[in-house]
Amino acid sequence: MPQSAKKPFIDVLSGQRQTIPPVWMMRQAGRYLPEYREVRAKAGGFLDLCFNPELAAEVTLQPIRRFGFDAAIIFSDILMIPYALGRSVRFEVGEGPRLEPLDDPAKVATLAPRVDLGKLAPVFEALKIVRGALDPRIALIGFCGAPWTVATYMVAGHGTPDQAPARMMAYRHPEAFSEIIDVLVDSSIEYLLAQLAAGADALQIFDTWAGVLPPTEFARWSTEPTRRIVEGVRAKVPEAKIIGFPRGAGALLPGYVEATGVNAVSIDWTAEPAFIRERVQSKVAVQGNLDPLVLITGGAALDRAVDDVLANFAQGRLIFNLGHGIQPETPIAHVEQMIARVRG
Repeated sequence: MPQSAKKPFIDVLSGQRQTIPPVWMMRQAGRYLPEYREVRAKAGGFLDLCFNPELAAEVTLQPIRRFGFDAAIIFSDILMIPYALGRSVRFEVGEGPRLEPLDDPAKVATLAPRVDLGKLAPVFEALKIVRGALDPRIALIGFCGAPWTVATYMVAGHGTPDQAPARMMAYRHPEAFSEIIDVLVDSSIEYLLAQLAAGADALQIFDTWAGVLPPTEFARWSTEPTRRIVEGVRAKVPEAKIIGFPRGAGALLPGYVEATGVNAVSIDWTAEPAFIRERVQSKVAVQGNLDPLVLITGGAALDRAVDDVLANFAQGRLIFNLGHGIQPETPIAHVEQMIARVRG
């Protein structure tokens, strides 16, 4: 792994509070940037862009050039692993991902037991290109989707508002659902280790749909698989820096932090600040948690919201970020306003 010296982002994950918190944004390579839209048009489809190492590296670097963020996150998608497991994955314009559904135990039996990392070689090549191009002070983040969130798409075959298909399958057929989770845990470990080997400095595990689970199911399907991934990665790379993002976890966050061993958690904008400071930030770094809609709004409302995040969390270990991904309609000037406010 590359040396983490003098990378403010990595220093925070290593236990060192920064006077000015490092800042980046989830989905920072995206449609709000005209230069991204140009490359996307050139690439064709979304997956064509993900699997073109030169173009994926270019869009990863675009927000770094424009804004000088403290971290770049490799341009890819959480559904790379289903693709590398041999599942059909496609993206329909305006509709999102489409997969062949694994909605009953008989179909689960068709799931490949192991990920084919060869299919993901373009992701690793893009990481190498970005690593070579980045200023040494800027961290490079690799990532995967958490098993629960990836499974919700695999079971339903598409995104749903409340992930009812996966939740119902986990209740009706827990053994079959466990098979999906087990394959995703093992595949995620291999995928993340390969990203570290290709130049990633840190990793993030996106559990976008963790918040729909009741506490017992959250422990079983979100916390425990993440714990196994962290343990599996650190068995090979003991110092690996890992951020968890169980979106919507709320009061379940302290247990998640304690059980998983992550170095930081990303928090959404609904998190209660005093609770996070006392029960979470006292143990690990926190990342977040500006509302993406106030970033669209701009003006005095944005200044107040940035100041609130800093007042709530900057006395401890903080990585400034949004509470979820930046929205496509966000004005570039508002991103510049946010960065200027954070850096004072």
